[in-house]
Amino acid sequence: MKSKKKATAKKAPAKKIVAKKPAAKKAAAKKKPAAKKASAKKPVAKKASAKKAAVKKPAAKKATAQKAVAKKKPAAKKVVAKKAPAKKPAIKKPSKKPAKAKKSVSPVSPLAPKKFVKLPGLEGVDLGTAATGIKYKGRDDVLVIRLPEGTTAAGVFTTSKTASAPVDLCRANVKSGSGRIVVVNSGNSNAFTGKAGVATVEATVEAAARAAGARTSEVFVASTGVIGQVLDPRPVIDGIGTALFDADEGNWDKAARAIMTTDTYRKLATRSVEIDGAKVTINGIAKGSGMIAPDLATMLAFVVTDAAIAAPLLQSLIASGADKSFNATTVDSDTSTSDTLMLFATGTAMRGKTSLTSVVDPRLVAFRAALDDLLLDLAQQVVRDGEGATKFISVAVSGAESVKAARAIGLVIANSPLVKTAIAGEDANWGRIVMAVGKSGEAADRDRLAIRIGGVDVARDGQAVPGFDETPVARHMKGSDINIEVDVGVGSGAATVWTCDLTHGYISINADYRS
Repeated sequence: MKSKKKATAKKAPAKKIVAKKPAAKKAAAKKKPAAKKASAKKPVAKKASAKKAAVKKPAAKKATAQKAVAKKKPAAKKVVAKKAPAKKPAIKKPSKKPAKAKKSVSPVSPLAPKKFVKLPGLEGVDLGTAATGIKYKGRDDVLVIRLPEGTTAAGVFTTSKTASAPVDLCRANVKSGSGRIVVVNSGNSNAFTGKAGVATVEATVEAAARAAGARTSEVFVASTGVIGQVLDPRPVIDGIGTALFDADEGNWDKAARAIMTTDTYRKLATRSVEIDGAKVTINGIAKGSGMIAPDLATMLAFVVTDAAIAAPLLQSLIASGADKSFNATTVDSDTSTSDTLMLFATGTAMRGKTSLTSVVDPRLVAFRAALDDLLLDLAQQVVRDGEGATKFISVAVSGAESVKAARAIGLVIANSPLVKTAIAGEDANWGRIVMAVGKSGEAADRDRLAIRIGGVDVARDGQAVPGFDETPVARHMKGSDINIEVDVGVGSGAATVWTCDLTHGYISINADYRS
C-alpha cells in the first residue's frame, strides 16, 4: 500500500511537469516565429541588418524586445520591477501639487485690479496682524485695529436669522456709539456654535478690552470662515497680543490680507476731502468672494476716517452708503451669517473744529459723496473677486414702479443661473433676461419691455428689434465687463445692481472649501 501511495505521489509531480511544458511550448510557439527571426543564423542576421537599414527602426525594436524576453526572463522581470517604482512617484507627485495649489494659493481673479492702492496712515489708528493657525498655515489670520479715545462707531450687519455670536456682540455694542478696538479672525466664522461661540466672543472681548485699556462696550469682534465649528478662543486671544506688539499706522495692506478666506486678492480703497480747510481721509478694507447677496453680503468691511462725526450721523451715513453699494451686489444670492460693515470716525484731522452732527450740514456733502464712492468701490471689488468669476456684470433697470421694484428686478436677473451661465459662455441669449423679468414678481409691461446689451438694442416694444444684428453684442460678450439695461415700461423707478458670471470654478471652490 505504501509503495502504491508513493507511486501515486510520483505521478502527481509528473502531471504538473507535463502541464507546465505544454504551456511553455505554447508561449514558445507564440514567440518562436519572432524569436527565429531574431535568433536566426548569423549570415541571415546580416541580411536582416541590411534590411533593417531599409525598413529602419520598427524591425530593430521588435528584435530587441524579443531578444530581451527570449534570452533573460529574470532580467526582463528586474527591468519591469525597476520601472514600476519609478512610475509610482511620478503619478503621485503631480496629484499632490495641484491639491496644495488649491488649498494654499488660489489663482488671482482675472477681474482683479491691475495695481493696488497704498493707504495712508491715520493718526492714532494702529493695525496689527498675527498668524495663529486657526485654519490657514503660514499666513496671518487675526487682525487687530486699535483706535484712539473719542472714536465714534457705527455699523450695519447681516439680516440672517442665523447670525453669528460676533454679529450679536457688535449689534449690541454699536449702540454705545464708541469704539476703541476691533478684533477679526479668518478661517472660522464662529457661527451656529451655541454657548461655546458666545463664550469665545466674551473671552475675546475681555482680552481685547484689557489690551486697549477700553470698556467692553467699546470692543468689536468679527469672524469669517467655516460655519458650525467651535472656535477655540486661545489662538485669538494670543493673537491680540502678538498683533498689537507690531501694530502700526501703515499696516493697511497686511490688515486686508489677514481677513481673506476664499478671496484671491485683498480689497482696499481710500478717499480724501476737505472740511473747514482740513484734509480728511477715509480708508477702507473688505473681504468677500462667495456667499455674497444683499443684506449685506458675506463680507466684512472696516472703514476708518479721521473726520469728527457724531455717532448718530455716522450711523445714518453707513446705512445709506451700504444700501447703494453692498446691498446692491450679489454673487450667488446667499446671505451670510457674519456680514459686518463698520465705520469709525477718530476726529484727529479736525481738532479745534466743530464736529459734523447733522445730515443737512453743508460740510457733509463732499464727505458723503466720498464715503459712498469708497463703499461702492469696495463692494465692486468683492463682486470682481466672486468665486470663479470671469465677467463683471452691471444690470441697470429703469421704468419700474419704484426704486425698490427696480432693484428687485435687477437682482432677479443678476441671480439667475441661466443668465449668469449664458454670460460665462459669452452667449447673448437675451431671452433669459426676459424670463428673469417675468418671474421677479414686480410689475412689468411685456409689450413695452426693452433690453440693451453693451449699448445695443436687442429687444424693443415686447419683441426682438427688426433686423437685429448680433455681431456687436457678441463682441461685447467677449469682454470682461458686461452691461445690461432693461426698461420694464411701467414707471420711473430705476436702480443698478452688480454681479458676476457663474462658471465651473465656483463649483470647484465650494466643493473643496472645508478641505
